[in-house]
Amino acid sequence: MKKLSMDELNRMSVEAFKKTKKTSIIVVLDNVRSLHNVGSFFRTADAFQIEKIFLCGITGTPPNKEIHKTALGATESIEWEYAKSATEILPALKNEGYKILSIEQTDKSILLQDFPIDKDAKFVLIFGNEVYGVTEEAIQMSEHSIEIPQFGTKHSFNVSVTGGIVLWEFFRKIHL
Repeated sequence: MKKLSMDELNRMSVEAFKKTKKTSIIVVLDNVRSLHNVGSFFRTADAFQIEKIFLCGITGTPPNKEIHKTALGATESIEWEYAKSATEILPALKNEGYKILSIEQTDKSILLQDFPIDKDAKFVLIFGNEVYGVTEEAIQMSEHSIEIPQFGTKHSFNVSVTGGIVLWEFFRKIHL
């Protein structure tokens, strides 16, 4: 076994990436305060060919040195847009046929592994603030909330870790 070199990884160019068919997922960052978390979402979205990211409320936007440090250029490959709030964009996305899902612990949340993913559906996944989570208003506009099961003493993951877990599970169930 040997580690692959950058050349052996055969990564596509940003131009080629922009022309590829994307996974029908839009990520909504609902008041995510850490610029490193924002950058991490861009990088994860690039890895799983996510359609778009909406940066809402206090969530930082590119160009930004701290976002760039973690995103490693993914702000150039992933389509993104800023909105004053998640709730202002959700009705239009629902009208476009997206299923609106909050990634949040609620009294009716479905465990991630139990959530049925239709390969032909389009999804909006809302990720919330590091302390307060997804806003109550966005939760009320969601069809479901999804929760990652946890077995330790803590009650939450870092939001960018949550993003990696959830996006991988959706990508895996859609493509593999």
